[in-house]
Amino acid sequence: MNKPAAIYARVSSDRQKENHTIASQTAALIEYAQKNGYSVPSEWVFQDEGYSGAILVRPGLEALRDLAAEGQIAAALIYSPDRLSRKYAYQVLLSEELSRCGVELIFLKAPAGATPEDQLLVQFQGMIAEYERAQIAERRRRGKKHMAQQGGVNVLSGGTLWLSVREEERLLGGFL
Repeated sequence: MNKPAAIYARVSSDRQKENHTIASQTAALIEYAQKNGYSVPSEWVFQDEGYSGAILVRPGLEALRDLAAEGQIAAALIYSPDRLSRKYAYQVLLSEELSRCGVELIFLKAPAGATPEDQLLVQFQGMIAEYERAQIAERRRRGKKHMAQQGGVNVLSGGTLWLSVREEERLLGGFL
């Protein structure tokens, strides 16, 4: 008999959206479900496009958590730990929450977690995902700062531009 399961996939950037990486995650997870005896109704395929893995409030993730709390699924299928969250603490929190609901958390690209060594490897992957996110944020901050210092301010970047008083004086021609 097929076990009821839900699928969760996430991408955070426009480039990932354009490259259809969420579709590739979902396709791989559906194939895994079919080969391993899981039944996944189409309404239980949750996707969060354009949501950071560093936050917990995401529509697809909320729906998955609600379904788990209702006791309707036996497993949650997710491509890799960093698709669940980019923060290791959130990965642990969500893993424990799903476990309390009787839901097995299955990562397609991670060890099964059956041994202490497997669990350690998944923990390392979570910590590395958090580190990668911090690196990306630092590079983005550094790039924006460099662009501002060169006089090329991108007003469409969605971020706040912080200038020092000296930089403001230079840009405004010393009127401060």
